[in-house]
Amino acid sequence: MSTKTVQSVINAGKTYQYVDNGEPMRGGMKDVYFSPDKSYVVAFYREQQDYASRERLRKIVTDYYNSFFNREGGDYYKELYCWPTDMVEAGAKVGLVVPCYHSNFFFKKGYAANDLIKGKEKEGKWFASPKFRNKQFTLRLDEAELGNWLSYFQICVNIARGVKRLHAAGLAHSDLSYKNVLVDPVSKSAAIIDIDGLVVPGLFPPDVIGTADFIAPEVLATKHLDLKDPNRKLPSRLTDLHALAVMIYMYLLYRHPLKGGKVHDLDAEKDDLLSMGEKALFTEHPQDASNRPKLNHVNPKELPWADVAKLPYTITGPYLKELFYQAFVKGLHQPTERPPAEMWEQALLKTTDLMQPCSNAACEQKWYVFDNTNSPKCPFCGTPHKGTLPVLDLYYEFKPTVWKPENHRLMVYNNQYLFQWHVNRNVIRNEKLTAAQKVPVGYFVFHQNKWVLVNQQLTTLKDLTEDKEIPIGSMVELTDGKRLLLSREEGGRVVIITIANK
Repeated sequence: MSTKTVQSVINAGKTYQYVDNGEPMRGGMKDVYFSPDKSYVVAFYREQQDYASRERLRKIVTDYYNSFFNREGGDYYKELYCWPTDMVEAGAKVGLVVPCYHSNFFFKKGYAANDLIKGKEKEGKWFASPKFRNKQFTLRLDEAELGNWLSYFQICVNIARGVKRLHAAGLAHSDLSYKNVLVDPVSKSAAIIDIDGLVVPGLFPPDVIGTADFIAPEVLATKHLDLKDPNRKLPSRLTDLHALAVMIYMYLLYRHPLKGGKVHDLDAEKDDLLSMGEKALFTEHPQDASNRPKLNHVNPKELPWADVAKLPYTITGPYLKELFYQAFVKGLHQPTERPPAEMWEQALLKTTDLMQPCSNAACEQKWYVFDNTNSPKCPFCGTPHKGTLPVLDLYYEFKPTVWKPENHRLMVYNNQYLFQWHVNRNVIRNEKLTAAQKVPVGYFVFHQNKWVLVNQQLTTLKDLTEDKEIPIGSMVELTDGKRLLLSREEGGRVVIITIANK
């Protein structure tokens, strides 16, 4: 074992050290060595890199690095991407210096029954498969690693933001998959890795067509064509949007949206190419049931998730239902119809406002989306909601004295918070929120058999129904039909309260 030193190509005189024990970690294209203190790795490409590839890498560690991280919101993205920071050279070999993943992206326990994967990276595939959470499966993950259903919404928000930012810079990841995204349901965080394959349209073409399960149908359907053929479809922003939709579907429903019961060819390889490419069909297509999973062919370890009748995609709520339809029905073979990353981000966030904790302590998912019925129940364990349920519909001032519904509602539960982004439509809930904007302005509590909102910070909270101000430190009861003005500032909202499940 020896410690070696390598020179930066970008910064004259800058050097990095790495430990060579003769057995590097081998990635798809690179050999990876740790620094002595394990704060970064040096990853050398096994193949020689041509001029265009070297230029791509140079731009990634200089121009793109600066535009992503040395500006507003940069700190948020530093946590979200595992972005290379420098380019090095050793003889004819080119390499990248990449920060090491945070410790939360390595399994603390791993499997419930043994320590086989303890210390291994938390690739997304562990969390997108039903068998690793099935109690009948000996290699299921330990409960301490799994988080709850709400955790995966926050993970998906982070991934959608990462894709949104790449696309805003004119870049495409080109190989988005659960292999290139690390996730930690415990801290609800995600890290997008393998940034060195970024596609810049017209400048840097893609190196790969993607990872199986996430490759867009048009890329698979044309992969037999020559690279220079104008009909050949290669990874781009639009193929990223297919991969993003598949990933969100898999993290929330633990199954693949296109892998169903329909057989196109008796040759397994040809069948897979058709069912994921030219003949791809959403397993839950509302008008075409021919690709529904055949439960007698499904591995029992994949139940109940593989049963689309028991746990349909509509359990993810109205906003995501619409986007899944857009991605897998309208946009499956029409790439320009696919929802952009920001739509996913906002739909996921609005859905978290519809969520309720399940009252069954033994429920594995712990949370579910309110189904807008008079007798809501958890779709996972079947437990009915106990007690009354306040629903707050948000309204905005369309023009003076004319208020319109925002298509956004907040479900109340004990110790649920109210935030500035609920109070004022000009405060957008995204990665640019300041620390002050993340502080709750009020909270809801079930107090002496009544639901109340406790005002912590709102200077102009008013009960419009009773025509009285609600000063900071006081509370207002939530009753059916009550109207509350949350803020008089521009963009301030009114909420109308409905009491469900009476």
